[in-house]
Amino acid sequence: MTASVRKKRSTIVLMLGLNASVLLPLTAQSAEPPFTVNAPQILLFDAETGSVLFSRKADMTFPPASLAKLMTAEVAFNALSTGALQPEASFTVSEYAWRTGGAPSGSATMFAKIKSQLTVNDLIQGLVVQAANDGALVLAEGMSGTEQAFVSAMNQRAQVLRMHNSVFTNPTGLPQEGAEQKVTLTDMLKLAQHLQITYPHYYPLYAQESFTWNNIMQRNRNPLLRLNFGADGLAMGGTKDSGFSIIASAQQSGRRVFLGLAGAQTVQQRAEEAEKLFRWAMDDFIKQPVFNAGAEVVHASLYGGSQSSVGLVVNQPVAVLVPRTDKGKLRSQVIYQAPVAAPVKKGQQLGRLQILRDKELLLERPVFAAQDVAEGSLKNKSLDALYELATGWLRRLW
Repeated sequence: MTASVRKKRSTIVLMLGLNASVLLPLTAQSAEPPFTVNAPQILLFDAETGSVLFSRKADMTFPPASLAKLMTAEVAFNALSTGALQPEASFTVSEYAWRTGGAPSGSATMFAKIKSQLTVNDLIQGLVVQAANDGALVLAEGMSGTEQAFVSAMNQRAQVLRMHNSVFTNPTGLPQEGAEQKVTLTDMLKLAQHLQITYPHYYPLYAQESFTWNNIMQRNRNPLLRLNFGADGLAMGGTKDSGFSIIASAQQSGRRVFLGLAGAQTVQQRAEEAEKLFRWAMDDFIKQPVFNAGAEVVHASLYGGSQSSVGLVVNQPVAVLVPRTDKGKLRSQVIYQAPVAAPVKKGQQLGRLQILRDKELLLERPVFAAQDVAEGSLKNKSLDALYELATGWLRRLW
């Protein structure tokens, strides 16, 4: 195991060789899949390990279009889970909701009639299964009084979920003059995984094949659901200017994979490339353990403590997905602010472990103090102060 210091004031980066003495040897192939992917923005990751299998401009913003309804659904699911909203409650179809998202709009719709009453349960299914714009608007107005009040709730929830690069301006994703609605694939996959983990009662709606309301049957708009590789959500979007997008998930043999894709030139390209990426993720990768829960990753230097260092451990198992055919090396590094000031409490987060493929970050996990370390004696502190005075400038130079 070797150590090096990287320039960043007092931030210490310890490069750790992934050697057999502490974990199994790991290798990984290049980030590119073995087939052409034309979509300009892609993010593909494994849910259990958090391994990023493929990433391309995942943090570049784009108009969400109908993907915005995922956040609309989150606000509704959250209210249902807290009891603030009841499934049997009924909301009225306003003229605005009817004209903007109903039959006159020519967009995805439940065909709800003006001034008719719909239950929350029906609106939720119309929103999720059919991506119905009238369903989204009726739900928004019914829950918050006005569309804009609901949009405020959408953006508040986005901040709670740390979707810091996304802004919503309406619950449908429809173009809105004078307002910029934007998201990133990173943010939208955070949202997708949150929906799957937090709302297990409602998440299966994204895989529901069809929904019949008012004697009108409509099939789920997600074409991946019928391709027999375990797809079970979520939503699609698209605009003439920015292309076609999808946020999707699939589960197979106990593994769940999430995919975000944006900027496809056609609906067919979106579906074909999404299918290829999912099948590649499911078929060509295997899980490789890296560290067991409680494993000590490295020792961090201490200042003013009863001992000179403290072990840093991971509190959960760490694993990555690697391709069945190995073509490259993985490496890991621990980043922490040094020296760590005593006292230190066992379980205190002191840094983060990163697993990288070349320069690409595959996953990141926090590391914690392995034990309590009390403040040292005056002599200890004096010696540490002298050592810091003599060597601290080295960290600042690098």
